[in-house]
Amino acid sequence: MELTRRRRVYNAAVPSACFLLFLLLLLAAFLLPSSSRNHSAATNHPLKATTSGKEQGNCEDLEALDGAEAKCSYILSHTPCAPAGYIDYLRLFYCGFGAAPPAVGYAAFLLWVLVLFYLLGDTASEYFCASLEGLSAALRLPPAVAGVTLLSLGNGAPDVFASVVSFAAGDGGDGGGVGLNSALGGALFVSTVVAGVVALAAGSRGGAVVELHGFVRDLCFLFFALCFLVAVLAAGTVTVWVAASFVSLYAAYVVLVWTSQCCAGADAGKPPHPDLDAPLLLDAPTLPSHSAKPTDPAKKSRLQRVLRALSMPLYLPRRLTIPDIAGHRWHKPFAVASAALAPVLVATTFTSRSPAAASLDHGHGVGILLASAFLGLLLAALAASTTDADSAPRGRRRRVPWLAAGFLMSVLWAYTLARELVALLVAIGYMVGVDSGVLGVTVLAWGDSLGDLVSNVAMATHGGPGGAQTAVSACYAGPLFNTVVGLGLSLTLAAGAQYPAPFTIPADGAVYETVGFLFAGLAWALLVVPARGMRLGRVYGVGLIVIYLAFFGTRVFDSLGLW
Repeated sequence: MELTRRRRVYNAAVPSACFLLFLLLLLAAFLLPSSSRNHSAATNHPLKATTSGKEQGNCEDLEALDGAEAKCSYILSHTPCAPAGYIDYLRLFYCGFGAAPPAVGYAAFLLWVLVLFYLLGDTASEYFCASLEGLSAALRLPPAVAGVTLLSLGNGAPDVFASVVSFAAGDGGDGGGVGLNSALGGALFVSTVVAGVVALAAGSRGGAVVELHGFVRDLCFLFFALCFLVAVLAAGTVTVWVAASFVSLYAAYVVLVWTSQCCAGADAGKPPHPDLDAPLLLDAPTLPSHSAKPTDPAKKSRLQRVLRALSMPLYLPRRLTIPDIAGHRWHKPFAVASAALAPVLVATTFTSRSPAAASLDHGHGVGILLASAFLGLLLAALAASTTDADSAPRGRRRRVPWLAAGFLMSVLWAYTLARELVALLVAIGYMVGVDSGVLGVTVLAWGDSLGDLVSNVAMATHGGPGGAQTAVSACYAGPLFNTVVGLGLSLTLAAGAQYPAPFTIPADGAVYETVGFLFAGLAWALLVVPARGMRLGRVYGVGLIVIYLAFFGTRVFDSLGLW
């Protein structure tokens, strides 16, 4: 337990340092004199966008202007032309960093990208997945259903959140393009690069044999889901009913897994498939230390205190607002504080970001915040009187409300972080002249899939006899969930917002290229693995990686205009 806590502190050190450097660059930018700030008093607050009384902005007109001062003037007189999060990044870059060299602005945004990626992944793994695992145990879900629902949802949470918020923020424009490309790009990355590395890792340990039935089932269902998606993309528009039927494909997959596992369990008393019994969170194995010099305990303790202090700005806001009853993290003061502050965070998010809140006047907004604060005080008093200082709540009836609240608040945090990340990537695309879809299919897809790479390779190398089977299954069940549920839910919400009119899908030729390489990767897996006796090896792994490198080269040539 102590080793896990120390490892978490060390992992948070780099993003915490990036966050501090980002703040220092912001402070330096505001201290620099800038003539562009004399255009309007609004430039004194580039982190806060004001859109009242402004003309609709067009990012193509913005790109045609020369010089940071001209672009700053355009941004100040028009509404944001890109999906905006809590920060108007184009305004911050051209107005806030207008007097500084462009490299300073790029460096600041690169640091912020790293921080957002860390926060999104850490929130999903530490809070979201933990809540799902606890709910699975408290609700006594069968292993088959828990494996294909909670496990997939936990691993694919960042992709799903990024896809949903990009469609919600983009209204079918650049944000929607980022969501579509990031979901498909993540599915391609996991089913080729991650699956290829897993195969190479398993092959380096003598190879591993995977189950034919489960392997073919996962690949064929993903193949069918991609065919459905291609038909929807070819139509150009989608209704809420077609989008909802796309989401229902995963329900059919769950039913198929349920029935197949029941039949497998009844057949000669075979145990369930090992990937359905895998834990939601996999701790990396402890590696032996080969240090020649013993570490000074006092020096190590000081270092840990410094690292813990650096991580507080990224740790405390989530710890104080997400109810968490994990045994190794239980702390009653934090639990009571989260019960008090969670309603306030929900109300603040609603009054600041919800389109429905745009019609509320200032008095109604303050009333909502006061009501949420009063509700928080009631919940805090209830939490203080019904919990123990020494142990987390026990019993099904006492744990389920805490787990459900932790799940909802982790979803809110992940949604907010994903929305900010999508807005930042779209803005960077306009800054550097790269299509936002290219960023979505590469940077955003890589960031969301790094967790899959680490966890699946760890399963394959340290998961015992069934580790390779678990890892390979996750390499295809995860992209299936992200594609069907992530894109399906995004399209359903977007089409529902325009009901009864259909929703226009922001798809271009690059999307079909991604789907084509996905088909190529699935075809390679279906041909090579059965032909080699269901044994993972170098041919299968290298082939998948080559397919992704060909895709990446194609996208680079497209972005440079060489294709």
